[in-house]
Amino acid sequence: MLNGGFKMQPVIGIVGAMGEEIELFRDQLNQEEEERKASITFYKGKLFGQQVVLCQSGVGKVNAAMTAQILIDCFHIDALLFTGVAGGVDPALNIGDIVISTQCQQHDMDASAVGFKKGEIPFAEKSIFEADPRLISLAETYRPPDPIKLVRGKVLSGDQFIADPDYVAYLYRQFQGSCVEMEGAAVAQVCALNQIPFLIIRSLSDKADRSAKVNFEEFTRLAARRSFDLVCHMLKNWSQQM
Repeated sequence: MLNGGFKMQPVIGIVGAMGEEIELFRDQLNQEEEERKASITFYKGKLFGQQVVLCQSGVGKVNAAMTAQILIDCFHIDALLFTGVAGGVDPALNIGDIVISTQCQQHDMDASAVGFKKGEIPFAEKSIFEADPRLISLAETYRPPDPIKLVRGKVLSGDQFIADPDYVAYLYRQFQGSCVEMEGAAVAQVCALNQIPFLIIRSLSDKADRSAKVNFEEFTRLAARRSFDLVCHMLKNWSQQM
């Protein structure tokens, strides 16, 4: 049970930005009902014995933040897992490798012209949001197939599809990021403000360089399968670990 005082069986929110990132879950979901809010369909049911609410948020930070808040306010989730694909930032990582978030930050937040650091949210208490350590530990019990690596890392988010090796080098140098995508930090911020445990799980579909468009199209489904397998492992072992 998460955060003592929650119901006997927690409700776990599972979110992906794109259809490819949630369709595998829909195939496995023992569905009870659907609800539609703010043009998003929420699927309530069970996966591997766990009560879940599954949805596709849409791409970008606004969609992701809105979806997270709906899950919290309307479906009373006890934890949120955001799953899907990302571009690699850490040069040690390759396509197919999996990053489990330790921290999340918006790389495109820039008020440096008025004295704030790049990535710093003006007047906010925090700009870097930390994932729940218990969820990290549970995710780390997964053993991916060789030669796929599973690593802890910092997830960077922005409303940009990155396909520029120079900008990738900047992200690594400036923020020490492991991967870059378009939703995780927004979800992290909403969860942190609501005191909801979260974890962002990203499998690399590309290296965020000039081949990113081709690699993204080719490897998205494979990378989504990697993230799916990890989340399924977490659900299967939730009761014993959490």
